[in-house]
Amino acid sequence: MASKKLKPPKVDRSSIVVKSSPIHGKGVFVVKPIKKGQAIIEYKGERISWKLAEKRHPHDPKDPNHTFYFSLEDGRVIDAKYGGNAARWINHSCKPSCETREDSFDGEPRVFIYAKRALKVGEELFYDYSLDIEGRITKQMKKDYECRCGAKKCRGTMLSLDDK
Repeated sequence: MASKKLKPPKVDRSSIVVKSSPIHGKGVFVVKPIKKGQAIIEYKGERISWKLAEKRHPHDPKDPNHTFYFSLEDGRVIDAKYGGNAARWINHSCKPSCETREDSFDGEPRVFIYAKRALKVGEELFYDYSLDIEGRITKQMKKDYECRCGAKKCRGTMLSLDDK
C-alpha cells in the first residue's frame, strides 16, 4: 500500500493583520476568530545555510539581536527578511497563543504557525521563540534577548533555558 502524501495545511490569511504591537515593534493580530489547532500562516522566506545567515548578521547594526531567522531541522535557516510574510512579525511570549510546526512537503521543510487555543478578534499572536545559543548563557545574553511578554511566569528572556 502506498503511503499517503502529506499536504500542506490550508491557511486563511484574511484572519490576521500586521499592526503596531504594545509588546515590541510590529505584531500580528486576529481579525476573524481562529479555532484551536487551526493553521494560521506559513513562516516564509529565503532558505539559506547558517554560514550565509552568519554573514548576513546583523540585518540592522542598530539592533543586532533582532533577526527574522527560523532554524530548520535540516540545518538550514529561513531568512524572512527576504521573501518573508506577516509571520515574521509574530512576537515572542513565554505564554504563547500559537506554536510552530515543521513538516516536509514534497521533500521541502515548511513551517506553519498553529493556534494553541481558540483566538478572539483583537488578540495578538505569540509563539515561544526558545532561541538556542551555543555555549553558556550569560546574564548579558539574557539581557540582550530580553523578553517583554509580561506573562506571570515569564522567564525574562527569549532564549531557551532548557538543559543550560
